[in-house]
Amino acid sequence: MTQLLIKNARMVNEGREFEGDLRVRGDRIEQIGADLSARDGETVRDARGQWLLPGVIDAQVHFREPGMEHKGDLETEPAAAVAGGVTSFLEMPNTKPPALDNETLEDKYRRATGRSRANFGFYFGASNDNLENVKRIDPSTTPGLKIFMGASTGNMLVDDPAVLDAMFRECRVPIITHCEDTPMIDAEMAKAKAKYGDDIPVDLHGVIRSREACIKSTRLALELARRHGTALHVLHISTAEELLLFEPGPVEGKQITAETCVHFLHFARADYATRGNFIKCNPAIKEASDRAAIIKAVAEDRVDVLATDHAPHTLAEKQQPYISAPSGLPLVQDFLSCALQKVHDGHFSLPHLVKKIAHAPALRFGIQERGFLREGYFADLVLVDPDAPFTVLRENVLSKCGWSPFEGESFRSRVAATYVNGELAWDGRQHVGSAKGRRLAFAR
Repeated sequence: MTQLLIKNARMVNEGREFEGDLRVRGDRIEQIGADLSARDGETVRDARGQWLLPGVIDAQVHFREPGMEHKGDLETEPAAAVAGGVTSFLEMPNTKPPALDNETLEDKYRRATGRSRANFGFYFGASNDNLENVKRIDPSTTPGLKIFMGASTGNMLVDDPAVLDAMFRECRVPIITHCEDTPMIDAEMAKAKAKYGDDIPVDLHGVIRSREACIKSTRLALELARRHGTALHVLHISTAEELLLFEPGPVEGKQITAETCVHFLHFARADYATRGNFIKCNPAIKEASDRAAIIKAVAEDRVDVLATDHAPHTLAEKQQPYISAPSGLPLVQDFLSCALQKVHDGHFSLPHLVKKIAHAPALRFGIQERGFLREGYFADLVLVDPDAPFTVLRENVLSKCGWSPFEGESFRSRVAATYVNGELAWDGRQHVGSAKGRRLAFAR
């Protein structure tokens, strides 16, 4: 059983920064205080000069298992996650087969058990023909129902208005939406093909998957949620216009919440010139003005959650021409370091960032006893060295795909250690021990 005392840390929790000590016994935080004395048999870690944060909860990832394990799986991607301070993840249902029923959902939990270094939860998926399965969701087994209101992998585009309305009316868990209007995207793609053939410039990705397509679909989701009183969480907001559809304020008590992703805080359209398909994702990275508006919306609590939408593809797949290259970026390993750049640049405070990447996901999805530095909570912890700059190099990428959209970029802060359920999982250089991730529990 773990007996650990972390001394002299700069703890960041629930809007505060303070110097102190934190004691772990077993898998729980036993005590938080000042000048705690070491007990017999206790391992003592001096964290002077380091930040101690609750473990990051990444509420939107695609880890590719089952069915696409050549891109990533439930061993490799959680391993990359804990190296970046992510101690828990919520994974999307568009695998092969997709998680459209309780049996397939449970299979994903079985696959992760004993293999994932991070704690895990899996979304239930929606399709045009699984409404009866949606009605049978056990709210304690999943963080929410994922609805693709736009193009998706496999049989998961819900574009039947009657089915969509029924799902918003009947669903007993939060609905999580990918909002893009497919007919509008198809029309723009047809225009681009007519002009460029198969040689479409990648910087037109945000024109093809247009802001208008995002806005129209997001408006529809909000209309349905308000009509039926549905708990709604809109994913990966990418436009300034969409942000104005959401209310600022604390996540607690909100019926409708919004999320954006770390790459929308970092990249803009000009980056396609050097990054090409390596920053091709859906929804698309758009203009610098959208990036500025998104950063501001995170700061003012109009955006509630910051996540990654981690979605690995092989290098060979990404090196195809634009029209064939799949959309998606591997991001979990550098999620926290990239987000911390915005703290260093003065866009928002460190406690504010912790709220977006730990507290708010736990609150929004009812994740039990995680996401905070609280006595009695699970000891999911990350220690950060705030002044340890590093450059992202391909040879250090831990995701199975073996590349990163951040290659060649330098970040100021790095993860010094990650603890999952009280046990050291990453020591700043390498993984430690075996996979100790657990199934997340949802308070419903």
